Amino acid sequence: MKTPRLLPALLLAALGLTVFGGCTSAKLVRVQPWERATLADYTMRPDRDPLATTMNEHIYFSRESASGGRGVGGSGCGCN
Repeated sequence: MKTPRLLPALLLAALGLTVFGGCTSAKLVRVQPWERATLADYTMRPDRDPLATTMNEHIYFSRESASGGRGVGGSGCGCN
């Protein structure tokens, strides 16, 4: 029994609608205007502690033998 050529396209379309249909769901959590102050607090910033950021950069450099790549262009080989 041969499958029609339209079947894979229909399956792909159904999968796409399922995936993208979830992004428009009404059940998504919405942040209310009065709750945004909590999320914008200083403690929610990942770079609030310069010592921890420096230590994490050093560990990353030591393990990966690469520097840069965190907001600035460049490579870690030093062959420029």
